[in-house]
Amino acid sequence: MPLSFPHDRNPDLINQPEVATATIHAALDAGITLLDTADIYAPSWNSMGHNELLVGKAFASWSGTPEQKAKIVITTKAGITRENNGTMFGKGGRNATRNYLYRAVEASAYKLGLAKIPLWQHHRTDPSISYEDQFENIMTLKDHGYVQEIGLSNVNAAMLRHAIKAGGTPEHGGIISVQNEYSPNYHHWAEVIDICTEYGIAFLPWSPLGGGQNFTKLGSGQIGSFKSMADAKGVSPYALTIAWHLAQFPTAIPIPGASKASSILDSLSGVHISLSADEVAALNASCPTDTPLNEELLDIAKVGGE
Repeated sequence: MPLSFPHDRNPDLINQPEVATATIHAALDAGITLLDTADIYAPSWNSMGHNELLVGKAFASWSGTPEQKAKIVITTKAGITRENNGTMFGKGGRNATRNYLYRAVEASAYKLGLAKIPLWQHHRTDPSISYEDQFENIMTLKDHGYVQEIGLSNVNAAMLRHAIKAGGTPEHGGIISVQNEYSPNYHHWAEVIDICTEYGIAFLPWSPLGGGQNFTKLGSGQIGSFKSMADAKGVSPYALTIAWHLAQFPTAIPIPGASKASSILDSLSGVHISLSADEVAALNASCPTDTPLNEELLDIAKVGGE
């Protein structure tokens, strides 16, 4: 996502596709096997698919062997529309009608350069349609032919339980992933994670390092004891945070965003950091407990599901 949005640390990044490609290539060379994108990741309302094009071109130009390329899972998302007034992640701008989703997966597959998307995830709930109806629309995408596996993003426990009952678990060809926000600063949706653990559904925490200003605060020691423990271990607080995710949840696959190779390689080093149960407990005890639920997602907490 950071490769397709202007940001303070590198405002010209969107005009430097070679930097984006080098970042993705470095990740793949290092052994990362999942690339997460979405059709909405774009610098402007009329450039939908910008990030998908970057990912698709970078993957196609990667020097990996056919065997290595076969192991890469590219996942994208759709369901959010974007208007020229800037509306994007607010409560408006959602569409989960069958026709819209069919056109969205067709466009995503084309921009990614794939005959079939390995994992497609419904990005956000459309409040104008019952969850039962939109989930039925989602599950028909497999039969449409452009999607191999289905996942969900930004769901509550009721939604996930309905999805499992109606669509099945991973072993039955149902929901194989859930992507919700989770970080040291933001740790809601514990019941969702418990359900993922119970059924072997991959949990992909987005903004696992906090995102935005919280990323900086984590690195400077303003959030929890992550920096002090990282300093004691001789690692970065970001790598330690990745280890924290992995140590807690057996199906966790953190998806940290990166705008340069060194950042993603640092995050990847977190897989080699071991944390004891006591260390995980100490980190959890140091995390903020008063972070409110993201206002943009308050609506999902009110959708019935079942």
